[in-house]
Amino acid sequence: MSDVQLNKDLGFLRIGAAVPELRVADVDFNAGAIIEVLRKAKDEGVQVLTFPEMALTGYTIGDLVYQRALLAKAERGLGDILNESAGNGRLVVVGMPLSVDQKIFNCAVVLNSGRILGVIPKTLLASYKEFYEDRWFSPSRDASSDTVELVGQRVPFGSDLLFGLEGIPAAVIGVEICEDMWMPLSPHEYQALAGATVLLNLSASNEVLAKSDWRRTMVSSESGRCIAAYCYASSGIGESSNDVVYGGHVLIAENGVILQESNRFSSGSQLIVSDIDLDRLNHDRRVMTSFHDVSRQARSFRVVKTEVDDPAVGKLRREIDPHPFVPADPARRAERCRDIFSMQVAAMAKKLSGANRSRMVLGISGGIDSTLTLLVAVKTADFLGLPRSNVHTYTLPGFGTTRRTRDNATKLCRALGVSFERVNITKTCMSHLRDLRHGGQEDVVFENVQARYRTEFLFNKANEFDGIVLGTGDLTEVALGWCTFAGDHMSHYHVSISVPKTLVRFLVRWVADEEMADSPAQKVLRDILETPISPELLRPENGEIAQRSEEVIGPVELADFYLYPFVRFGTRPGKILFLADEVRKRGLFEGQYAFEDLHQWLKSFIQRFFANQFKRTCLPEGPKVGSVSLSPRGDWRMPSDAEAKLWLEDLEAMYAKLRVRE
Repeated sequence: MSDVQLNKDLGFLRIGAAVPELRVADVDFNAGAIIEVLRKAKDEGVQVLTFPEMALTGYTIGDLVYQRALLAKAERGLGDILNESAGNGRLVVVGMPLSVDQKIFNCAVVLNSGRILGVIPKTLLASYKEFYEDRWFSPSRDASSDTVELVGQRVPFGSDLLFGLEGIPAAVIGVEICEDMWMPLSPHEYQALAGATVLLNLSASNEVLAKSDWRRTMVSSESGRCIAAYCYASSGIGESSNDVVYGGHVLIAENGVILQESNRFSSGSQLIVSDIDLDRLNHDRRVMTSFHDVSRQARSFRVVKTEVDDPAVGKLRREIDPHPFVPADPARRAERCRDIFSMQVAAMAKKLSGANRSRMVLGISGGIDSTLTLLVAVKTADFLGLPRSNVHTYTLPGFGTTRRTRDNATKLCRALGVSFERVNITKTCMSHLRDLRHGGQEDVVFENVQARYRTEFLFNKANEFDGIVLGTGDLTEVALGWCTFAGDHMSHYHVSISVPKTLVRFLVRWVADEEMADSPAQKVLRDILETPISPELLRPENGEIAQRSEEVIGPVELADFYLYPFVRFGTRPGKILFLADEVRKRGLFEGQYAFEDLHQWLKSFIQRFFANQFKRTCLPEGPKVGSVSLSPRGDWRMPSDAEAKLWLEDLEAMYAKLRVRE
């Protein structure tokens, strides 16, 4: 068994939501069904578990709620559930009616290890159309008492309760009931402002056409607005169908994303489970200053402390996207490509008009990055009504240029109708190497002489045409420093600076299929997509590319997998390694990697990221198109001389733990 802990080492909290089988007003049956789910949840390692509204009696009991026999039986049923929970460190929330202060409240009872932690009465009562709650229940504001006697325990009572988990400071639980979610100024909003990161909703929401879509939208959007996890559990088909029907819709969302969803209209009990990433939620709350501003309106809450067991991780109960920058769904991926390409064109058009320029200059290598920049430039010229001849392209073959890339660059530029010229730079570079008294060996000087001369050439051509030089690098290269300082690192405008390498490939493929279908350019684009990634600065071997970028900086799919959580969420390297290993074991990466490969390339990523900040500090301008950007004027400000020691130590500590599992 792994000694990696879900909370301590990884920052996850395992939450569950259940719809138990139900018989209206049959408390014994309902309590038994709840207990069965509790046992299953224990086996799943669930730490926080919620059931639907009025799960002990059924929501549709109507006037039976006035019957003392039913209320007393519900309390005894709660006692059975309490006994089952004894000795198990798990926070459980059960819905039931409760008589307090000569009134009846629709309540959520929160318990753990045989102890009732608190009772939350419903705040907003639905009394319109098919709902009639005002007939039976009082809202939380009508409560006089702030404690209640229940199953022999004196416990806190009120809508001002939150539940903090000892040893997991990021885990604060807020609870509300059904209608509380749907209205403005909902209880969960105030709970989130007061620090709640996990919001639970016990619901009895009936099914009508399209309501499930609206429910899904609400749960997703509220989790995003509150930068929280939102867990929603609604009553199932066991409720009375006199006039309505219930489907048992259960959802778990995190910061705007649905992580798990149940099947509706299931005949048996349902339990869905997901691991919530508390680190991500905490990160976004820390960095979003406007959330802090709104938090000043937070209400006062009583916080009840409790402990939950930290389960052995086993399999992480959470989907992990192996390519976080690239949607897996083809339709969504195409939409993403269309949006990014449109943003790039709009940004390029504004830069030209703002600079009062009408010509663009760029180098074309026959590789994928310069190809994307060229496609954006051509589309921008079309958008502005400029002739494509205003796009001045140059292929500048050097020592490492192969016939394949040189020919593809030539064919593509001619197919697109742009101004094109081929200028061989080898003689000039040899002259410069002689000036440097360089022996001609293939070292960093040999490489950078070519890269810097190409940039100098393009800038001088831009002066000649009164145009602007377009950069051809991408986000992944900038993160890893895989660019020559004052070489391809420089331009007037870097149109793909926030597009990661994994997404560049899909953008070019999308343009080939959607914008260039059946054109002469399409065949060339497809061959470029199959060309190995290389700066082509070292001499070819037998006419083939000798210098392959991924052999030096690592597979780009791993680089992008590491980059996204590191920058977007501030995720620790050790946790990134764990997640990468989970993806590997699930067989989701395109490449085949051993555990040692993941460790090696993540260590390299950290070292390169820190060592190359000096290049990012003076990056040219370029548009932000996604949630991750390394612009020194925008998302990323970091000292160039920061030490990587702390991050490498964190990586090695987790590596030592995970290696035991191999």
